[in-house]
Amino acid sequence: MAFRAPTQRAVAALARKSTATTAVKRTLSSQATASSLSQPTKDAIAREASLPNPDPAADSASAAMVKEHSQYMLATYARPSPVFVRGEGSFLWDLENRKYLDLTSGIAVNGLGHCDPGVARILADQSTTLMHASNLYYNPWTGALSQLLVEKTRETGAMHDAATVFVCNSGSEANEAALKFARKVGKLRGGEDGAKHEIVSFQGSFHGRTMGSLSATPNPKYQKPFAPMLPGFKYGTYNDVAAINDLVTDATCGVIIEPIQGEGGVNVATDEFLIALARRCREVGAVLIYDEIQCGLSRTGSFWAHDHLPAEAHPDVITTAKALGNGFPIGAAIVNESVSEAMKVGDHGTTFGGNPLACRLAHYTVSRLADKTLQKEVLAKEQLFRQKFEELRGKYPELITEVRGRGLILGMQLTQDPNPIVQAARERGLLVITCGTNTLRFVPPLTITGEEIAQGLAVLEEAIEATR
Repeated sequence: MAFRAPTQRAVAALARKSTATTAVKRTLSSQATASSLSQPTKDAIAREASLPNPDPAADSASAAMVKEHSQYMLATYARPSPVFVRGEGSFLWDLENRKYLDLTSGIAVNGLGHCDPGVARILADQSTTLMHASNLYYNPWTGALSQLLVEKTRETGAMHDAATVFVCNSGSEANEAALKFARKVGKLRGGEDGAKHEIVSFQGSFHGRTMGSLSATPNPKYQKPFAPMLPGFKYGTYNDVAAINDLVTDATCGVIIEPIQGEGGVNVATDEFLIALARRCREVGAVLIYDEIQCGLSRTGSFWAHDHLPAEAHPDVITTAKALGNGFPIGAAIVNESVSEAMKVGDHGTTFGGNPLACRLAHYTVSRLADKTLQKEVLAKEQLFRQKFEELRGKYPELITEVRGRGLILGMQLTQDPNPIVQAARERGLLVITCGTNTLRFVPPLTITGEEIAQGLAVLEEAIEATR
């Protein structure tokens, strides 16, 4: 049977039915204690009635849609039951027309918030002008985006020798490109016999799920089902300065590192570590890759997370994606002259990467995210989060041990599984996610307001209290 998306009228009808069902349940909750219902049933009804956004029930419109669609979807994610149908700014609405404050922004993607009017306008205009013609031909926007990324990178004090850009479709593709570039440079510097071929990455890192980037992601949860990994990958300990010389050797062609690990637990690399790592890469002729896919593009309050480092600690390659398209798929690898000169026509390519629609959207997004005022506001908003986090840490010292991160990529370290808090928050209209081991991750839109932050953190406190 052919797939048929539900019409707006059908969706609205299902939502009205679900809303009515919820209203009945809330009315019945006051009567439940006087009925012949079992105590667990009474407790369930009372609990649902007390929550502003209880997860959709088994007989809801959301559950019906999930049941219909899930049989055709490869099961690669474990999802909660809400079905999101609309977004605006810092908020999402589900099929039951319930509103959620989103402190995840699509996992650090929607830096400008959901359905930014400027993004929507450009998407509508370019989609009726030219969407794709392939990399066999020039278009106005691939080059314009590349120029903007290079110029903004240099202007902000980051990678001082940024030269050219490879545009692709995702973060994993950007990292795959960077790894290939490092291998090519390794052959040119170490000989065609491939002696200089090793790639170094670090424990706690996450660089993607394609085989090259996965091989650079030393997490058994991700690697074990697809072992063996590609040969030539070595793993070091994040922030271990003393181990660098033994880890990065003459056989190393490339080192890939996140200045702030996102998936690994919002772990921040020390300046001392990054400076020593860069120095060692120069000594042995290895390509240094900064994976700023999650922490870059002003999420830390500066354009790139490494902006503050001295020039000798700048990378040879920056990889980016996520916020680059504000929800539209696009990635990029920014490289310096030495890497750029190593790559020749035909060495690498992509069918969809660099298409005019994605590149025009990214050009607009980068222009907005590079704004100094926005970056200052990110730092001010960080303090609002930290102030409340410290208050919560004082209130729940046995639960909250540490707060890590910079700007609006923050992690709250807990002593126990955070998933009950995630669910309790969601059922109160707040979306947060986890990372690492027992860490709550906060990566809201960079455009979130102070009022929205206060609202969200008040709900977070309610959620924590409800799970104690």
